[in-house]
Amino acid sequence: MAGKVVVFGSFVVDLMARIPHLPVPGETVKGPMFKMGPGGKGFNQGVAAHKAGADVTMVTKIGKDSFGDIALHTMDELGMTKEHVFISEEDKTGIALILVDENTSQNEIAIVSGACGTITEKDTNSVKELIRESEYILLQLEVNQDANERIAEYACENGVKVIINTAPYSKISDEFLSKAYMVTPNEVEAEALTGIKVEDLESAKKAATIFKKKGVKKVLITLGEKGVFISDDDKDEILPAFHVNAVDTTGAGDAFNGGFITALAEGKDEWEAAKFANAAAALSVQKLGTTPSMPARKEIDEFLSTHA
Repeated sequence: MAGKVVVFGSFVVDLMARIPHLPVPGETVKGPMFKMGPGGKGFNQGVAAHKAGADVTMVTKIGKDSFGDIALHTMDELGMTKEHVFISEEDKTGIALILVDENTSQNEIAIVSGACGTITEKDTNSVKELIRESEYILLQLEVNQDANERIAEYACENGVKVIINTAPYSKISDEFLSKAYMVTPNEVEAEALTGIKVEDLESAKKAATIFKKKGVKKVLITLGEKGVFISDDDKDEILPAFHVNAVDTTGAGDAFNGGFITALAEGKDEWEAAKFANAAAALSVQKLGTTPSMPARKEIDEFLSTHA
């Protein structure tokens, strides 16, 4: 039986435009398409885990407004529990402004966290029982950091494995990192946190060594189309990515993290879990959007059956 998973993180509404190229400072670029929908790293990862088959509970905070209603409506449509969605009377739901280059599928993103940046001690205290009953908890860095630190501390006290997706990058303490069973930065975040420019296996190993000196048990660094580097107790290697025709890479990392924690909770080791997560990410980049692009379990299983 799969273990229970908690995803503690952000919800924001994505405001996405596809344009011919990403603008340079001072430039206005006309685009052919605009799309609005649910997003936020935490929410994307929670939806990804849910659709991949995890027994997952999403914990986030929204405003009492029309953007917050998008979160609640999406969760209703997907059959996700809303019991631990906090609602602020004072703060508005956050937003993400996303520009996607329609030729390269690369993107630029600006986040305003809004309500999910105001998670209080009362809020975090209310989910202690939920955390105690879980096997894994997945964190990101889009909510207020004091809330992340309280959650990580409580999880560690109760033997719950903490996975920290260190995105979007912000300065975090070694004490917080020491609570992590595993970190899952991309190469840019890994460099910012360790000072090592991650370009290949050797540089990834050096970055992993620094993370482990800070108390992290296992290290996973996503490398885009190169695949994913994993450093566990036995080996340090790069697992290749699946190569597909990408149309929007915005939610790839979130699809990966949601798929990864799903597979871990099912008892797969890090290598099997990363392969499953690579498949989820490969499927997500073939669709537009973030939350809407997260693949269903049937899609992932079918993809893996045809891609060795």
